[in-house]
Amino acid sequence: MSPAQPHVAVIGGGCAGLAAAAHLAEHNVLVTLFEASPHLGGRARAVAWKGLALDNGQHILLGAYRETLRLLKLAGKEMDGAFLRLPLRLNMHDELNLKALSALPAPLHILFGLILASGLSLSERFAALRFMTWMDKQRFQLPQDETLHTLLARKHQPERLTRLLWEPICLAALNTPVTQASAQVFLNVLRDSFGGSRQASDMLLPKCDLSNLLAEPLARFIERKGGTIRLSAPVSKLSKSRQFEVETEDREQQLFSHVVIATSPFRLKPLLADFPHLHEVAGMAEQFQYQPIYTVYLQYREDVRLDIPMIGFAGTNGSHVLSQWVFDRGWLCSQPGLLAIVISAEGPHQQLTQQTLAKAVADELSKAFPGLPEPLWHKVIAEKRATFACTPDLSRPRQRTQVPGLYLAGDYTTDGIAANLYPATIEGAVRSGVQCADDILADLEKVKQ
Repeated sequence: MSPAQPHVAVIGGGCAGLAAAAHLAEHNVLVTLFEASPHLGGRARAVAWKGLALDNGQHILLGAYRETLRLLKLAGKEMDGAFLRLPLRLNMHDELNLKALSALPAPLHILFGLILASGLSLSERFAALRFMTWMDKQRFQLPQDETLHTLLARKHQPERLTRLLWEPICLAALNTPVTQASAQVFLNVLRDSFGGSRQASDMLLPKCDLSNLLAEPLARFIERKGGTIRLSAPVSKLSKSRQFEVETEDREQQLFSHVVIATSPFRLKPLLADFPHLHEVAGMAEQFQYQPIYTVYLQYREDVRLDIPMIGFAGTNGSHVLSQWVFDRGWLCSQPGLLAIVISAEGPHQQLTQQTLAKAVADELSKAFPGLPEPLWHKVIAEKRATFACTPDLSRPRQRTQVPGLYLAGDYTTDGIAANLYPATIEGAVRSGVQCADDILADLEKVKQ
């Protein structure tokens, strides 16, 4: 294979792998994507159940997800049909209702939203405003990372304000409890969503399942541009002499000029077995801790409908609840009567059977919404290693490895710049894949010169 005929292997068909392959295909680079499972999308895909397309995790996107939205437009996805776009709104049932004022420019739309929020005392509103103002003055940068809980305590954020505002945002964005979560990564997310344009803080609620939203249009785009997607093709061995050799479990071998490994971090070690000087990288990934995400689907009668598409729960008067966010998929996905309840991060729900968990969640909803009937059926989807635990000063592998032409993509990787660190989100995965593709394009340009 000559330098004029590059062929890139992408190992892994989740959001990072699809983003890398699509961005390379956009620039007319030949790509072959290997996915071990029969489905693309990784942790952002549809699950068939009782004739419905459910998601293996209910996701919220933000207007700040610039790379994800760019790739979807590139793939021909029509944004108005794909998302219900809402100005930022946090409705914590019976306790807090905060709405960004879409008529105002950023960041005034958030600041005045805090001032006018119902459910917060005057002192809580001013505490939140002080914190927002301080973050802006600091340009959302900390001299030293710490837990978000420590930062909030240092900045004198009241306990109730943390429970109703900062903790729900942290769980939604980082899927890590505030006592463990990286304050710097939390500030990075707030910088992009609250400190950017007014539209950056908009909530984008998918109006279709995640496979239809992400994986399928990106796969079609890659194939239209001449790329190849191989499903049920786990890679058993990766090696390099002059070129990279990728061997699948069926013993098929293929040569490539570059390789992007876009698997989960706990699947990295076997793929790097033939690269002794990268064993430290594999060991770094093995040290990661993980956090779960449980999605409880409850199907009610088709006439059951919430007043708004999404409602949060934080426990009233200090009482603990399992449910964190409730999504009405009748509003979103034309699945009337179906509610999706998301429980992020570790907690007591992990000790319950799925039957017991579904009943406990249904009981919580019946108390919150009097008159709600019994659900007709339930489905619990437990992603026990949904995301890495986004803790302070977490050592992450670099996307560009010491082996020329070999790259790592995934929400757990880094380009080495603290301000660019993102949590385990769709956007974090997509950005990593795009960065790997850009690095490969830069390498190819150097060869031409």
